[in-house]
Amino acid sequence: MRPYALTIAGFDPSAGAGLLADVKTLEASGVYGLGVCTALTVQNDVAFERVHWVSAAEIRDQLRILFARFEVSFIKIGLVESLPQLLKLIDWLKHQKPGLQIVWDPVLKATAGYEFHRAIDRELIRALCSEMALITPNQPEMLRLWPGDSAETAAAAVAVYCPVLLKGGHAEGEFSTDVLLEGGRRHTFSAARLPHGEKHGSGCVLSSAVLAGLAKGEGLVEACRTGKKYTTAFLASNDLLLGYHSRTA
Repeated sequence: MRPYALTIAGFDPSAGAGLLADVKTLEASGVYGLGVCTALTVQNDVAFERVHWVSAAEIRDQLRILFARFEVSFIKIGLVESLPQLLKLIDWLKHQKPGLQIVWDPVLKATAGYEFHRAIDRELIRALCSEMALITPNQPEMLRLWPGDSAETAAAAVAVYCPVLLKGGHAEGEFSTDVLLEGGRRHTFSAARLPHGEKHGSGCVLSSAVLAGLAKGEGLVEACRTGKKYTTAFLASNDLLLGYHSRTA
């Protein structure tokens, strides 16, 4: 039987990012993907028009009925209306499921430029990260969460509170290198940068692939390695902005 993993994320009608992309990644990675919707967006792979937020009560109701039937120990959280609301949600989740492992992919801005969270409080970020098994920001997101001299310096500061997988897609160079900082250790995962490798939702795919590895019993380092491998295959799957998911990824 496949393990269950749950994503709490927004609905993207193009299925390139958010809830649908997460579930596709989990299924292709050998995990049964459950999903709870936090937002209904009007977007495609190149344009974002608006968002309708799902209430906190409705999010909890979606979670409650799933927890009543399925054994869930691993959750990914993506787009949420506000970071204070996220902290309240995590507190509720951990009261429902002690020992829950949460991966947070901090979606701060849509690919098309729409900003979801403008003002970010450092004390709130510290409180949030202290509850996480892993966060997976890209470099601009890392500097928004924790301003510093560089994204890796910021990641190292946050890694005091939880492991950080700093995605390397926004850097330059021949290779795209993700950096995992955990427990005072630094691990790197590199792949050749593809000439047409930009994909809508690639950050969602990576965090979900890592979640799938954790749900299958992999350690954090191995889950990040297999997540990088899956995402690289996803990026190489075609020359379009919407990638293909495959069990061979």
